Amino acid sequence: METKVLDIKGKEKGTCALPESLFAVKANPTFLHEVVTAFLANQRSGTADVKTRSEVSGTGKKPWKQKGTGRARQGSLRAPQFRHGGVAFGPTPHSYRQELPVAKRRLALAMALSTKLSEGNLVVLEDLKVSEPKTKAFAAVLETLSAGRKPLLLGNFADANTKLAGRNIAGLTHLLPEDINAYVVLNSTKVIMTKEALEKISATFTKEAK
Repeated sequence: METKVLDIKGKEKGTCALPESLFAVKANPTFLHEVVTAFLANQRSGTADVKTRSEVSGTGKKPWKQKGTGRARQGSLRAPQFRHGGVAFGPTPHSYRQELPVAKRRLALAMALSTKLSEGNLVVLEDLKVSEPKTKAFAAVLETLSAGRKPLLLGNFADANTKLAGRNIAGLTHLLPEDINAYVVLNSTKVIMTKEALEKISATFTKEAK
């Protein structure tokens, strides 16, 4: 299984091999939904918190006597129905983490990359290097590659100029090959990776599969 290798001007510079175990896997929407949901849940900090009636400041004195006032009985001014009272059934800090086996995460990544390849939204570049540290120059490369609004770039920048040129592109996600996951792939309009990044991802995936 092969794909074209392009330069930053979109011209073909040759081909490279793609491992079928990573780029020829049929996608299962239900499976991908499970993995993406777990990934997003794991990004939550779970720090939302409110004060209950036992935590708010205020007197613990009974507001009025139990009987004879004509009003409903009350035991504390810190109850939720009173102003400055505690919150009932509010959020408290807890973990949203969902554990997923490594094999599931690997399979989801393979499904995501295979989907992008089948849609024609995966590009392999010979290298990524622009001549000057200008956002305009980097944006022109993305436009040539029809990257869309939310491109995903995998791999190291070739030099300091390229790094400076790419740091201010709206919607661009730049990751090292070892940080790739199914969610960022599926959430992108086009996956752009250097040939070096492809080799690293393939080698890592093959090593983990053994």
